Amino acid sequence: MEPLEIHFLEMPRSLSEAVEAKIRERVDRLSHFSGEIQKCQVWIESPHRHHRKGRLYGVRIRLTVPGEEIAIETQPTEDDVYVSIRDAFDAARRKLEDHERRRRGEVKAHPRARGDRTRRRQIAPRFERS
Repeated sequence: MEPLEIHFLEMPRSLSEAVEAKIRERVDRLSHFSGEIQKCQVWIESPHRHHRKGRLYGVRIRLTVPGEEIAIETQPTEDDVYVSIRDAFDAARRKLEDHERRRRGEVKAHPRARGDRTRRRQIAPRFERS
């Protein structure tokens, strides 16, 4: 799977090499779930310092697969960049697994009752209830 693009936004350069290695490792793991990933873009951002929580990290991932683009965006809530990366890539894995199930036609179709037009329960308006 190539190409992989990694972008660092408002982050200290001292972390970038180790973080890039971790991202490459996680992208390799994603390729086990789908061999059809055409492109992967990852953004790591630390928008600003928070007075009480320190530096928080957010991660955005965009995976391009045939016929679909899978996007994940985590808000900056973690002060550990590796935890943020793990959470974002776990979400990406779940979305990629869902995509593969739909592609293979393994999505479960729930049968509907005869004459049922919607899945919602039909409740009579208030003035008709007694």
